[in-house]
Amino acid sequence: MTSGPAIIVLAAGLGSRFQDAGHKLSQPLGGTSVLGATLTHAMGSGLPLVVITTEALVAEAARHVAGQDIVVLEAASRAVAGRGDLRAVNARLGMGASIAAGVSARSKADGWLVLPADMPLVQSSTLLQVAAALRDHTIAYAQLHGQRGHPVGFNAELYSELVTLQGDEGARRVVSRYPAQPIEVDDPGVLVDVDTVADLERVRSLWARLEAVPQ
Repeated sequence: MTSGPAIIVLAAGLGSRFQDAGHKLSQPLGGTSVLGATLTHAMGSGLPLVVITTEALVAEAARHVAGQDIVVLEAASRAVAGRGDLRAVNARLGMGASIAAGVSARSKADGWLVLPADMPLVQSSTLLQVAAALRDHTIAYAQLHGQRGHPVGFNAELYSELVTLQGDEGARRVVSRYPAQPIEVDDPGVLVDVDTVADLERVRSLWARLEAVPQ
């Protein structure tokens, strides 16, 4: 028996623009890290989840989720450690392989929400809104004021297509073949990711404002 769509947290990227300062997902954010904040919001939804990551980030992920909810991509781990060709890894694996690994790990879920781990401001309520939309739509995604964002959700009927994904295009080919339902949300975090040091400073500023709002 399942309890709704599963969240696939994509945390196996190389973070190449951030290497001099350490991996972007390990960077401090408030009292946690970028990855920790993303996982905290994902867990707050109450939906099942799985983290697709590399050996370098297993310890950080394990601070927040159980080991059974962590899947390590070996080839991506070798690239992060400098033992593999980055271009070859991106071509062979990339986001597509991470999504496929997540779908395979949660094959009995009622669908899947794809959430990049470098989007720590996406709220739990947003995840639940997109998940609910999958009851009536094959694909659904969060948007803010008409701008497309994350997460992107896929109904369980797309299992056979998602589980064979590879390469760095993610699920774009799948999305292009089916109608996708936009879900308008009141959550600026659906458009905010951490790709550079400047992005991180912006996210830290936004995070501080959120923490200052009375609950």
